[in-house]
Amino acid sequence: YIISNAHRINEGQMPILDNDTATDFFVFKTDDVERAAQLCVELVQTRIPRRFAIPSADIQLLSPMHRGKVGVGALNEALQAALNPPAASKPERRLGNRIYRPGDRVMQIRNNYDKDTYNGDMGTIAKLDLEMQKLTVEFDGRLVSYDFLELDELTHAYAVSVHKSQGSEFPAVVIPVLTTHYMMLQRNLLYTAVTRA
Repeated sequence: YIISNAHRINEGQMPILDNDTATDFFVFKTDDVERAAQLCVELVQTRIPRRFAIPSADIQLLSPMHRGKVGVGALNEALQAALNPPAASKPERRLGNRIYRPGDRVMQIRNNYDKDTYNGDMGTIAKLDLEMQKLTVEFDGRLVSYDFLELDELTHAYAVSVHKSQGSEFPAVVIPVLTTHYMMLQRNLLYTAVTRA
């Protein structure tokens, strides 16, 4: 249904929303924003991995908005708490309102030609050394080191904006589509989000 629904969206038609016959395109309805945020976490943490044997690390949450309970910021916090909670054995580094830990999914948010990393590159924190004040990120098998002073080049990427996901593909995506995002819910944005899977 992903391909046929992408075509329908692109043509301005309503996508097929039939969870009974769908194999790859499912819709969960709720008017409660808090329940929607909770459902997003459940889908990434347990439901999709259990039903489709896709690991949480391969599931990308794409939100139309940055702010709000189902925005990128709040969903990154909720997904980090669910998928990579604090532990005595895990060092942490705070930068503003973000806490980085080994195992966190992160995204490079501006080009760094010296490191050969570019805006939109996604990776996982492989190591965090508090003594050396360095953090190492694995980008597609390549390790890249950051001084703590360079952490403003990274952001969490458990959830990313639909805009930032352009050009990427993922085994599975979760997209919260709520009326609170009505200003952003345009056909091209929804088409882009659906075609990332």
